[in-house]
Amino acid sequence: MDTNILKASVITQQHLEQSQTYAEYRTMIDQLLSEGKTTGDNHSDDMLHYTKMNVQRMKRLDKTAKLNEEMLATIAKINRPQTWVVITEAWCGDAAQIVPVLAKIAEVTPNIDLKLILRDEHLDVMDAYLTDGARSIPKLIALDTETLKERGVWGPRPTPAHEMVMERKKNDNGESYLEFSTRLHGWYAKDKTQTTQKELNEAMRSWI
Repeated sequence: MDTNILKASVITQQHLEQSQTYAEYRTMIDQLLSEGKTTGDNHSDDMLHYTKMNVQRMKRLDKTAKLNEEMLATIAKINRPQTWVVITEAWCGDAAQIVPVLAKIAEVTPNIDLKLILRDEHLDVMDAYLTDGARSIPKLIALDTETLKERGVWGPRPTPAHEMVMERKKNDNGESYLEFSTRLHGWYAKDKTQTTQKELNEAMRSWI
């Protein structure tokens, strides 16, 4: 991809300086939970419960998720440094299912630098990357490291999961949030990151 035709991004060097690595993000979440808090301003019992569940999801994926051969082949073709900025929050269930996959991708190549920023602390960035007008996360913005121009965007979740979320918003069938969350994360568990990897792989091919 010709870097001269890449789209300008709202993300600046200052945003990157305020970002975290995946390891720092995980440590921060553990520290907040030890204080009875999560990211953002809402530290209700429900939000703490979601965050604790997400820590378990991330731990599981850190141990069990494996990149498939197609993904590894695409990663090997990246020959110009990219910076991946991910908008996330500790309480977000989709983020817990996806950010560990992004971390694994970044682990296997020096040409991807993964940076995590919190949605509610960077609304200037979030509002430039809305999904159907909503501040949906996680959202991945791939930048050319040298120019900070945008190579591409992916997120907030793989298509089947997103369709589940949109369908629930359109049709109130009496399903509680807990019931829906159980169904959604059941899909993620059964899929074993394969749809996430497939969609990311397709996007990444256009970012090379």
